[in-house]
Amino acid sequence: MINLDFEKMGGLVPAIIQDNFTKKVLMLGFMNQEALDKTIETGKVTFYSRTKQRLWTKGEESGNFLNVVSIKEDCDKDTLLIKVNPVGPVCHTGSDTCWGETNEEPIMFLSYLQDFIAKRYAEMPEKSYTTSLFRAGVNRMAQKVGEEAVETVIEATNGTDDRLIYEASDMIYHLIVLLTSKGMRIEDLANELKKRHK
Repeated sequence: MINLDFEKMGGLVPAIIQDNFTKKVLMLGFMNQEALDKTIETGKVTFYSRTKQRLWTKGEESGNFLNVVSIKEDCDKDTLLIKVNPVGPVCHTGSDTCWGETNEEPIMFLSYLQDFIAKRYAEMPEKSYTTSLFRAGVNRMAQKVGEEAVETVIEATNGTDDRLIYEASDMIYHLIVLLTSKGMRIEDLANELKKRHK
């Protein structure tokens, strides 16, 4: 239950919009209670326009909607953090964000990839290479990680940079498949490395 202090700023609260996937801040808007209620009801971010003096749903003209993933209030209950999956660029200028930034974080693709691989594990679609790995069992998956690691080493010592990236990518992919089969995630590796860094 979101319980905000709308009176602190004359009936409005700032709403920080963050991409749920890349974690980039996309824009800042303002909401009154009615805008918040409509956002919750529709699942699309709706603001209160201070210039037009009315509600407006982001994307109502452009089609670039902000699909809500989660809504949280801050500790003072006077600001919202809304995580979204944006449809297209967010800024009216055509930029991904209202600060002219590109909305991508390539490292976050690894988490998305694991979600995709986990879906393969749950559904086991026919004619999928990933499915064939899961069906072959943990020994085969571990063997593939080893094979790809050796190929990565060969490219690092005697190959080209392009082939090194290619083989290292194969190694990471097979490692994520193996982790998924064991109920683990790539983020578990990140947490372990973070602990060691301290």
